[in-house]
Amino acid sequence: MTARYAIEHVMEFAYEAPVRLSVMTLYLRPLRGRRQWVRSFSVRTDPGGALFDFTDPFGNTGHFLDRPTPHERMVVRARSRVELEPSAPLPDRLAPGAWETVRGAAQDPRLWAFAHASRFVQPDSPPLRQFVSAHGLEPLDDPLATALALRSRLHLTFEYAPGATAVDSPIERILETGRGVCQDYAHVMASILRGWGIPCRYVSGYLGPEPGTAEEAASGQEAAPGGAAEGQSHAWVECWFPELGWTGFDPTNDSGDDRHVRVAVGRDYADVPPSRGVYKGAAGSVLKTTVVVARTNELEPPAPT
Repeated sequence: MTARYAIEHVMEFAYEAPVRLSVMTLYLRPLRGRRQWVRSFSVRTDPGGALFDFTDPFGNTGHFLDRPTPHERMVVRARSRVELEPSAPLPDRLAPGAWETVRGAAQDPRLWAFAHASRFVQPDSPPLRQFVSAHGLEPLDDPLATALALRSRLHLTFEYAPGATAVDSPIERILETGRGVCQDYAHVMASILRGWGIPCRYVSGYLGPEPGTAEEAASGQEAAPGGAAEGQSHAWVECWFPELGWTGFDPTNDSGDDRHVRVAVGRDYADVPPSRGVYKGAAGSVLKTTVVVARTNELEPPAPT
């Protein structure tokens, strides 16, 4: 059954003293396609001003803003209404010869960037090689079965621990401590799979509430494992397979992506952070993020493309 979500994502930057000329890029508009329909989207800022949208090399819609007047805070408020259709059940395995097809596809220019190292996805990291060896991880005889098994293994191996890592932490941090958040789980899974020859990309978005739970859940940053952590920003991976195309895997929750609202895709977090920018001024800043995701029965016309 189609799920409908109303999403509000608020970021409030508080500065210790007035700053000027804030320049910022945002990735907050949900993607269209692959079972997902954007019925409405809006983004507003305080201080107000013009917003300019653009399409990046990965097909994401971003927004750019600059605010030249002095201000002591910057508030960004994005609201979306999204419909998400259920996915078809995955097969037990792919057709014979799938490994050869997957590894050959990595030479396709459209997939090349998702088959090689990037800032946070490091298939040749010595700590990663040690981790893979210590846990006896190796590809199976089918690439789909390989991704499913790795998703479950990482879910069991790592401890979900907000605050154990930062947004710019390399994979070595979670590999050393065994503790991290969804971004770290996704980077490790992508690193291993790319090392095995499976094109894999990072996905940012939201995890919707389980059917039958409270209508809405508010949170700070992202989704913890299990059904008790609905309504938060989240990260997972998508792998490219013949017959299936891009297929979602959430190692944090050991699940597919039926409740996952996709906002942006890239090589890793560095490509698609919710916000990125600079400002003029010597003041420090503190960011407070709030995300609310609610199931809704309200149907709206599609948003303009």
